[in-house]
Amino acid sequence: MVKRILITNDDGIDSEGIIRLAEAAKDFGEVWVVAPESQCSAASHCITLRHSVEVHPHVFPVSGIKAFSCSGTPGDCVRVGSLNIMPEKPDVVFSGINYGYNVASDIQYSATAGAAFEAEFQGYSAIAFSEEGCLRHEVTDRYLKEIMAELIEEEYIPGQILNVNFPGCALSECKGILWDRKVSRAAYFTDHYNEVRKLPDGGVELMVEGVHIPVSDDGTDYGAVLDKYVSVGRVSNIG
Repeated sequence: MVKRILITNDDGIDSEGIIRLAEAAKDFGEVWVVAPESQCSAASHCITLRHSVEVHPHVFPVSGIKAFSCSGTPGDCVRVGSLNIMPEKPDVVFSGINYGYNVASDIQYSATAGAAFEAEFQGYSAIAFSEEGCLRHEVTDRYLKEIMAELIEEEYIPGQILNVNFPGCALSECKGILWDRKVSRAAYFTDHYNEVRKLPDGGVELMVEGVHIPVSDDGTDYGAVLDKYVSVGRVSNIG
């Protein structure tokens, strides 16, 4: 069945990941891209309420796709894309491909997941796609369409999105796909704040720094990518 597909991301409309995702999605139906004009990582499920957003036609490097940039957040992109730009509601929303995993407790900060949750809130099936933050895409390129074909026919379940993460290893090292992974309660990054400078009023300027400490976690999304599997699972929307 031909699908109406809306694609967004949080890395910006010119990022490599969204271009690769749109190219793959063309095989499954009519594709529309509405994505942030600039980087919006860690914006979670934020939407714009107190000022307007601008939407502009965008020259996108994948033929046959209607694309628009948006001054708002990824959540805004789902809303304006499905409610104002597309002539009919999407059958499914894809978010990604994010540069960097969206696994474990870090999902709550992710605007890749946040956009998918907004799609779910609007009543659409939603799939978030992420990969390790590196330049190696062999595993993603091998499994992306296969997983897309499987998940695009999944029934919409209120309150849930699908979450896919691809390891950044060589294809020969990848052990395959692990389905139905639960979300790890571990933190992918352990954060702390470094003092940048002291301020004249006695305050301080701080900058967050995250340290990645791998945690073996059986049955989870985090454990899967650490063990060089593709992780596929459902994530429940908070509330």
